[in-house]
Amino acid sequence: MHTATLGQDVVSELLMNAGAAGTEIVDRADVPDPALAGANWELVDEALLAAMPEDVRVKGWFPAGAPGEDILARLRERLDCLRAEACFPLGELSLAVRDVADADWAETWKRYYQPFRIGSRIVVKPTWEIYDTAPGDLLIELDPGMAFGAGTHETTRMCLELMETHLTSGMRVMDVGTGSGILSIGAAGLGAKEVLAIDVDPDAVKVAKENVALNHVQEQVRVVEGNLAEGETFACDLAVTNIVADAVCALAYPLRRHLRPGGVWICSGIIRERERDVLAAGLAAGYRKTERRADGEWVALCFRRGV
Repeated sequence: MHTATLGQDVVSELLMNAGAAGTEIVDRADVPDPALAGANWELVDEALLAAMPEDVRVKGWFPAGAPGEDILARLRERLDCLRAEACFPLGELSLAVRDVADADWAETWKRYYQPFRIGSRIVVKPTWEIYDTAPGDLLIELDPGMAFGAGTHETTRMCLELMETHLTSGMRVMDVGTGSGILSIGAAGLGAKEVLAIDVDPDAVKVAKENVALNHVQEQVRVVEGNLAEGETFACDLAVTNIVADAVCALAYPLRRHLRPGGVWICSGIIRERERDVLAAGLAAGYRKTERRADGEWVALCFRRGV
């Protein structure tokens, strides 16, 4: 499907709900141009940018013979609804279907996922790449699988940068909507004493557990499947939520029973149009905004909980 950066997650979810075994997002905005000053890309084939499409392509991979005509008709109908209802740019929203070899969908996206640096210390490296760390580097090895959080998205990068600023050794950290587990692994590497990584998606929990083991932080990070409001009594000094704005707003009050007075709440996944809503929800729940970061169309906010 053809879309725009703001539409990639919506379109990806649409394909997954239609039965796709996985999706691939090809967005040239995810590949920093090495010619630009400040681009934190460590290993890059400059031909990648030239070969990438001008718009955003979201590819859904289905078994042979699928999707059927009924599924394609429903997808086209849903795309028509999105065009009519969208309050932000979603691009062309056109649909094309073609047959590919079985191995293509699992491997082709890896060409665009290379080691890269976030902040002053953190380096995210996919499991299949080789990287020579510099003194002081915090290396996170990652296989995102079918979970959100490869580290390339603006929202994930801003969360890690804010954690690098606000997380101090010995803190207890909660990562709500952990996805691939990247933020929990980063928290452990930055000195967190104990991390609770929680997600309602069983596939994300599986991937996060594998990545936690890969980075040898099982002693610090506990990954659980569940809802923040049910069952957990974990008290933390810092909480991080990199999810959609509506969910961030809904978590403002429930998070208070976990976050200690004076504790830090880092939240992202917020498009600029929803920043005011998240800020209002945080203030109404008794938090004080201490920092704001923006990257493209995305915003991250840092709050402190009042007494």
